[in-house]
Amino acid sequence: MPTLICDCNKTMPLDPRALGQSLGEELKLHSTLCRREAGAFQQAVKSGADVIVACTQEKRLFAELAENTEGAVSPIKFVNIREIGGWSRDARSAMPKIAALLAAAKLPEPEPVATVTYKSAGRLLVIGALDDAERAAALLADTLDITLFAQGGAGAQERRYPVLAGHIDRLQGWLGAFELAWTQDNPIDLDLCTRCNACVAACPEGAIGLDYQVNPDACTAQRACVKACQVAGAIDFARAPQAHTEAFDLVLDLRAHPAFTQHAPPQGYIHAPGGSPSLPDILKLRDLVGEFEKPKFFSYRQKLCAHSRNETVGCNACIEICSAEAISSDKERKQVKVNPNLCVGCGACTTVCPTGAMGYSYPRANEQGARIKAILSTYLQAGGAAPVLLLHGQERGQALVEDLGRAARVGATQGVPANVIPLPLWHVASTGIDLWLSAVAFGASQVVVLATGEEAPQYLEGLQAQMQVAEAILEGLGYSGRHFSLLQCRNANALDRELKLLAPHTGAVPRMPGRFAVTQDKRGTLELALDHLVEQARVTPEAIALPVGAPFGEVLVDKEKCTLCLSCVSACPASALQDNPLMPQLRFVEKNCVQCGLCVTTCPEDAISLRPRFVPGPGRKQPRIVNEMKPYGCIRCGKPFGTVKAIEAMLGRLAGHAMFQGAALERLKMCGDCRVIDIYSAGDEAKII
Repeated sequence: MPTLICDCNKTMPLDPRALGQSLGEELKLHSTLCRREAGAFQQAVKSGADVIVACTQEKRLFAELAENTEGAVSPIKFVNIREIGGWSRDARSAMPKIAALLAAAKLPEPEPVATVTYKSAGRLLVIGALDDAERAAALLADTLDITLFAQGGAGAQERRYPVLAGHIDRLQGWLGAFELAWTQDNPIDLDLCTRCNACVAACPEGAIGLDYQVNPDACTAQRACVKACQVAGAIDFARAPQAHTEAFDLVLDLRAHPAFTQHAPPQGYIHAPGGSPSLPDILKLRDLVGEFEKPKFFSYRQKLCAHSRNETVGCNACIEICSAEAISSDKERKQVKVNPNLCVGCGACTTVCPTGAMGYSYPRANEQGARIKAILSTYLQAGGAAPVLLLHGQERGQALVEDLGRAARVGATQGVPANVIPLPLWHVASTGIDLWLSAVAFGASQVVVLATGEEAPQYLEGLQAQMQVAEAILEGLGYSGRHFSLLQCRNANALDRELKLLAPHTGAVPRMPGRFAVTQDKRGTLELALDHLVEQARVTPEAIALPVGAPFGEVLVDKEKCTLCLSCVSACPASALQDNPLMPQLRFVEKNCVQCGLCVTTCPEDAISLRPRFVPGPGRKQPRIVNEMKPYGCIRCGKPFGTVKAIEAMLGRLAGHAMFQGAALERLKMCGDCRVIDIYSAGDEAKII
């Protein structure tokens, strides 16, 4: 896999020998690879092997050059080393970082994922004041099939588009599948109205505007309009409200208050509250005709889900954090449901999921983990120290990092420090405690998440909560310093200031970097990372207290209240609570507990509470008894069939009931077999023949 590096007209102090040693290949330094030395690129793309070009500035030019080169068959990967490494005040120290970025590019591409398909025929619904809606429609009518929903205003005389009016009851759906439900409750039927303005002229109260709808607050029921409209018959005050539904592919909403209030509205819906859509909005709508695909960003394993058992709800983390309202509860089926058409791929649900039931697929956790491991291992082997991973979005975040590098080139900023390694993500909310702790185990002194203002507020809260848990674990294990930070920056200068402040607070790392591989199983990855961090820990306390909401902890059982009914065992989705088939015991495996709370909400005696914590020792992986009782033996055959406390509690509650008196009450002290025998052998029992 040949690697081509260029110092961009000698503006970067690249060391080809040091980079070549780190990558295991001999590198030649170019200065004008995109111009005079383009022949080297053309020769490389004829090799058939993947070609890595350390330049994104001229990506388009290189792609065109490859198309016009006879025999060019090599796939090409582009890596930015200029803005994030070479253009910085400490660029001469950035060779380990540049080597790490080039090494990551050598990894295979992520495996393909399932896709979600949208089909749009261009049926656009424009909601707003009639004059605003008509102006917007004029900009789109050559491409889209437009229907207007009038919300007041004054329309043109010429009827150019179908116009609906009334009360909107519901608007739901997504690109290619919006459904509008409305009630036509105005006396004027717009389908029959000819816009002759006879009713407008005849109305003495001025209750009819040029939207051709009657204002009920102004109308005094003189009905002059009805007489004026006798021929067309469009006005009927006795007409009952009529419910309608209609399907659309796109929605342009010009009202002040949007139809969709969630942070991430459905694709195909655009809100322009000023009454006039922007040019980007117009261009976007014009392009949304045809068939489109996006990755299916999530995977869901119901067996691991801690949302519901027996219609009792425990964990709601994914539902509460989703900014697209794409996740809903289906507690009857013990699961959550994700609408893939509404999902925007932020991955926040996978970040806060304590069990790993919700997984991120684009890219998968194991692929992302391999990338992080390759970056950190190459950086450390190349002589780098105290690496900081800067996780940012691939759009605004990427642009902000590149702006910082360009500003550094002209001396306006310091630039990206030599030990800060930017790593683009589809969305910054898509990684969490499993990958972060793995990164620290691999040698990262800090994991920094860059937020640029486009993120939903609950995402930032979720990320901060995850960071508090991870930091508490590392602090408890004796890893000093700060390991996790959430930066909120809107421009390059703000990012420059924040990155300068990181340097004095780098966190301690394991003496030996971890060698484990990140898996797609979230809990499995956490165990591998934690085992390595515990093995290399400075101190090993008996237990580390964690913040509320942590995915680790113990279950506390009040033995005075607990009757050992074991309803908590059947409710536990992670097998953290277990029974003993040989004797009345409740056992607990702390490693399995995800603190979902299903046991708490299920317990009929309110005998269970949770305590978030992390136990570094081997005891967390071993079952321990949290409650046990004497068995209750059948009074007839002696076979144990319950606990003394449970049977006594049942007798106490049913003793006053009319159905459980005398022999019937005694039968409650028998096992199931003896109870049946006693009923059929009793002489005083009434039998239906």
